[in-house]
Amino acid sequence: MKNFKFKGKIITVTRKRTRLPNGYMADMDFVVHPGAVLIVPFVNPQEILMLRQYRPVIGKYLYELPAGTLKIKENVLSCARRELNEETGYTAKKLSLLGKIYPVPGYSTEIISIYEAFELKEKAMPKEPDEVIQVHRFKKSRVLKMFKRGHIRDAKTICALAFCGWLN
Repeated sequence: MKNFKFKGKIITVTRKRTRLPNGYMADMDFVVHPGAVLIVPFVNPQEILMLRQYRPVIGKYLYELPAGTLKIKENVLSCARRELNEETGYTAKKLSLLGKIYPVPGYSTEIISIYEAFELKEKAMPKEPDEVIQVHRFKKSRVLKMFKRGHIRDAKTICALAFCGWLN
């Protein structure tokens, strides 16, 4: 099978022949992704900020935590601070790494670093024109109800809420 490569604004899609640990030669299509961050912004121990964001790829609004893709040569902590402010209009005095996930390891190299943010301060930022976002404050009990009713369907958000212990 012939190698293939497509370079987009954020991702590269590539095809290559790979030898698996069992010796089998597989033709693999995969997405090379620069990585991303996700932030759980705590207003207080029982309340967080969440987004209701329109996702054009699926043509629907999703409830999500703020997140975004790393820029070239940007470190993950700087990206977390930038994305929190861009998407919520808040800054955080303290950011703490909760963990990292591979959201789709079957076809992507993406790693998402998950942070929790504390001591929030409002600092309005101009909104990105290609993002349709509404910021909401939710108590822990409401988030759990939303999850159990299937209203939170974004995988990275579900992982982050699980890291925080908000889904039990």
